[in-house]
Amino acid sequence: MISKPLDTAITGFSDTFNSSFSSSETDDYQKVRILMTTDYTVSAVDEAVALMLLVAQNPGLGVSELAQRSGNTKARTFRLLYTLEQRRLVTRLGKSPTYHLDVQALYLGVAAQEQIDLVGLTRPHLLALAGECHENVQLRVRDGLDSVCIDRWQSARDQPIRSQAGSRRRLHAGASCKLLLAYAPEEVRQALFSSELPRYTPQTLTHRSRLTQEISRIHAEGYSVSMGEITSGFGAFAAPVRGKSGQVLAALSITGPTDRLQATQMQLIAHLCNAARRMSLTLAGEVDASTQADART
Repeated sequence: MISKPLDTAITGFSDTFNSSFSSSETDDYQKVRILMTTDYTVSAVDEAVALMLLVAQNPGLGVSELAQRSGNTKARTFRLLYTLEQRRLVTRLGKSPTYHLDVQALYLGVAAQEQIDLVGLTRPHLLALAGECHENVQLRVRDGLDSVCIDRWQSARDQPIRSQAGSRRRLHAGASCKLLLAYAPEEVRQALFSSELPRYTPQTLTHRSRLTQEISRIHAEGYSVSMGEITSGFGAFAAPVRGKSGQVLAALSITGPTDRLQATQMQLIAHLCNAARRMSLTLAGEVDASTQADART
């Protein structure tokens, strides 16, 4: 997976940029100039990415042609290509080697397509769920051992829980995180169990045996429940959003005060699971029969 969502980088830059306008006009100008002129790029990474894009746009070129087109020396071009080859992003073919994209580049392309489509395609269903439940609604994806919020709707009700797009949480605590952990590959679960798990409240699950039991329950029931695991007095329900091949792409959740969630728990879970199912159908390019029936009446 991608190590850090683009949304986080954009949000961070925006926060820094906006904070520049809190002092005098002259100071603002100087701050903006610093932001716009500071170069945070890593040259080797920039050159490697540019080279990989060149291979993508011109498959079948040799190292000499790629060196000429990229503006690097032949020796440096070979080292960059060798590095990309070790990561299976490019591959050499033929007796007079030419370079082509490899399987990991395909994985990146598919993952990017899914993630770019994910928010745009699911947002109408997220807003519809918010209108039904009147609680906070979030859409989270797994990134390594964390979950990342990629979309959310904030309830107008007075709540201290406010998650921004790009916010990260460890996979052991909270309804969305536990659900993503339950459907993650076994190596991800083992890596999490071997890491230090922060305890946010007395209800936070930090023991492997308890988390394993919770994973089994999530698989059996098809949704996840969290009560006071991250913030005392607040809870959440989460349901899986699946891609075309059935893999879990995201977790859709409802968050609110524990007493309010528990008072209408089964109704909220029904709304949540229906919304997650509609999202999954949309991502699979299928039509929801119930929505179609509603449209005819």
